[in-house]
Amino acid sequence: MLIKGKNYRTIWMEGNTIQTIEQNKLPEEFEIISIDTLEDVAKSISTMIVRGAPAIGAMGAFGLAQAIQKMAAPNKQEIQNVRDFLFQTRPTAYDLQHGLDFVMAKTLSESDPHTMKQIAMESAQAYVDASAEACRKIGEYGNSLINDGDKLLTHCNAGALATVDYGTALAPMRLAHKNGKNIFIFVDETRPRLQGAKLTAFELHEEGIPHAVIADNAAGFYMARGEVDMMITGTDRVAANGDVANKIGTYEKAVVAHENGIPVYIAAPISTIDFTCPTGNDIPIEERNQNEVLDVGGHRVAHEGSTALNPAFDVTPAKYITGIITEQGIYNPGELDKIIHK
Repeated sequence: MLIKGKNYRTIWMEGNTIQTIEQNKLPEEFEIISIDTLEDVAKSISTMIVRGAPAIGAMGAFGLAQAIQKMAAPNKQEIQNVRDFLFQTRPTAYDLQHGLDFVMAKTLSESDPHTMKQIAMESAQAYVDASAEACRKIGEYGNSLINDGDKLLTHCNAGALATVDYGTALAPMRLAHKNGKNIFIFVDETRPRLQGAKLTAFELHEEGIPHAVIADNAAGFYMARGEVDMMITGTDRVAANGDVANKIGTYEKAVVAHENGIPVYIAAPISTIDFTCPTGNDIPIEERNQNEVLDVGGHRVAHEGSTALNPAFDVTPAKYITGIITEQGIYNPGELDKIIHK
């Protein structure tokens, strides 16, 4: 992704140190932080220094590999303990489990301690590189859906910041713009953490893509006026039946889009599809701190005597989804069994 005219990945390794962009400080401040301990890996995920399912998966892969480097003699139980510790940080994001299990399986295929450490780091890097390439391909398939002059709606941030590079929902928009298509993006602000206003708008601005931030409650207004041609979002987990868990508010946007005859596409690498999860009802939904709702910018806006409920995600039933854009192509939610996966 372009930031101040320079290309960055969201997360990368320098030696045995993980480097990542501190997303909580954007757009006011651009900071790259170094992560050297298992505790800091977990903190970076739970406090959303790094967020977005593919990016979390990359952090998990690098974090497990980094921890294995520090083990005197890596063994299955010790590796499993680290894997479980990192997995509990954000349980809705399936990519986290996928990244952790990929590195763990590759590492445990060896028995020599030195070789195990080498394989851990190599497999983590391979996982991260493959994740970036998957998003690039998602951009190519998704771009085929976008016409010159289209106005698109997106929710939360499913750009490069939410992945290793390119993004999921934003990847087709990036490519459409690069190819000279005249497009416009409606960016839901995405309460309570404002990932749309802070992160998606930041990415679109950096790449010169026309857009406007709108209040979460305004999407239906523009849909009803015929000003939205397509809705594209990312996802944190796709169930086997095509139900999709994404940032809270996605469900209601999809219902309104369906009511107005607007196609809804979900952009997701295959690593986000949980083929062991039958339906959206089986997806665990993270509940976050109520102060994210009660406060804005660190200042209390709700009455001091009030409490809040703060589910981080909701589930959009497959019946409201037109298609799922993956690195293998675009699939109807009901035909995910056709996808080749490992």
